[in-house]
Amino acid sequence: MGLMTLRRQRSAPAGVPVGTVLRLAVLLQAGIGPEQAWRHLAQAGDATAGGVVDRMAGGADVPTALAAAGPAWHDVAAAWRIAQTVGAPLASSLRGFAAALDDGAQTRDEVRVALAEPTSTARLMSWLPLVAVGLGAALGFDTLRTLSTTPFGIVCAVAGLALIVAARRWSAALARPADPGDALPGIDADLMAIALTGGVSLERAERVVAESGGPPPDGQTRSILTLSRSAGVPAAELLRAAATLARHRARTEGRMRVARLSARLLIPLGACTLPAFLLLGVAPMLLSVLASTPLSL
Repeated sequence: MGLMTLRRQRSAPAGVPVGTVLRLAVLLQAGIGPEQAWRHLAQAGDATAGGVVDRMAGGADVPTALAAAGPAWHDVAAAWRIAQTVGAPLASSLRGFAAALDDGAQTRDEVRVALAEPTSTARLMSWLPLVAVGLGAALGFDTLRTLSTTPFGIVCAVAGLALIVAARRWSAALARPADPGDALPGIDADLMAIALTGGVSLERAERVVAESGGPPPDGQTRSILTLSRSAGVPAAELLRAAATLARHRARTEGRMRVARLSARLLIPLGACTLPAFLLLGVAPMLLSVLASTPLSL
């Protein structure tokens, strides 16, 4: 089970195809209507666009049809609905949102690439005790018979296998917090910036974001909104800068978590994997040697 967890962490689920959002923004900027733009993308072979067109044919509006494409598209659907509600330019809003999605995807990919090395090493080392069993047999020691028939060998086999399972689960538990997940850092600030681009008040922008399914503003976003109110300056650019900074911090913090993980994974290696190696590899060979050596009076 621990090995399966490590594999799931290494291969993240697919997110929003940024190219689809960018192509859509270009079509909208060229003066093509939203529904017709989705149809053009569907005719070009875009699978997501095909599903959106089918749902629109059933009576759904674009944001509803887009949200039904999967959890990865919920933020894009929220951005679309916000832009439509406040009258913000849809093409430029989508183009800016696509850049944010691309930045967030790069952040996740960088952290996951860095995470692949320590988790792969932990997974490889977890097989070491079982390799020792085969190595003993290859060297001519009757390790398998010793582990399966002698009382002390059975104890070694049970304890060694239990330590292998414990090492895998322990490694998976250590690696889990280091995974960046699929959430887009700074998404609340990006959506709020789209709402404010339409020229609505801060209070109205907050309501529109909430009604569109966007996340509530975090502490950093609220501090920027407070600054905008007190200073009387537009908050949209401040929010976009804050969202970019949030993704930069997420990238840095993710790399720091991976660096700490590399050291922490040595703990299950020393506490579980190496003892399992001794129990499954070394102990049966010693027992075989002792069993084959005649006692001298």
